[in-house]
Amino acid sequence: MELSSQQKQLLLQTLLNMISDQKLKLFDRVLDNRTRYLTLVLEDLYQPHNSSAVIRTAECFGIQDIHIVENSNAFQVNPEVAMGSTRWLDIYHYNQNENNSLDAIRKLKSLGYRIVATMPHSNQEELSNLDMNQKTALFFGTERKGLSKTVQENADLFVRIPMLGFTESFNISVSVALFLQQLTNKMRQENSNWQLSEQERMEIKLAWAKSVVKLSGSVEKKLFSK
Repeated sequence: MELSSQQKQLLLQTLLNMISDQKLKLFDRVLDNRTRYLTLVLEDLYQPHNSSAVIRTAECFGIQDIHIVENSNAFQVNPEVAMGSTRWLDIYHYNQNENNSLDAIRKLKSLGYRIVATMPHSNQEELSNLDMNQKTALFFGTERKGLSKTVQENADLFVRIPMLGFTESFNISVSVALFLQQLTNKMRQENSNWQLSEQERMEIKLAWAKSVVKLSGSVEKKLFSK
């Protein structure tokens, strides 16, 4: 059953009364720093330890949404590496069609995101020069093949981290960390609209409360059963 906004508020308040004050303060502190202004798109990652490290890194930097494109490889998480980070994120999978990358791009563009392709060998923008004056979706591909032709043909910008050594690229989890460290700082400095709306805060807090309260399903059923 799809709950109305009023019902969600009632359920949230009921569940919050079952959670410790310490956990509630943590919820609010994390929500104060959560964002959907910047999001990640992972295209065809196939190594669970890399995928999991990226998810964990994104959560630590306050990213709320992760988009997973599965054209050739099914996305897998290594729980020992992810350290429970998936519990606190909204993860969207694109795996229903032949060209799932295009589906992700179209969806994100409809939500107002510019598509930024991370390309280690690109002659385009360097990471340090990328502004954060609009919502941004960062696309990362596999270390072996990089991003697909579809992403490259539909990207609004190509961005790279300058490479100063003999090795051709960073490990993907390191690349994500470098991008997020710089761009989340810029986002907070350059734009005042990066934080979640009150509606988003409420819905995310509700999802977290359901995750924390073991019998949340029974509580919801009891509240709204006819």
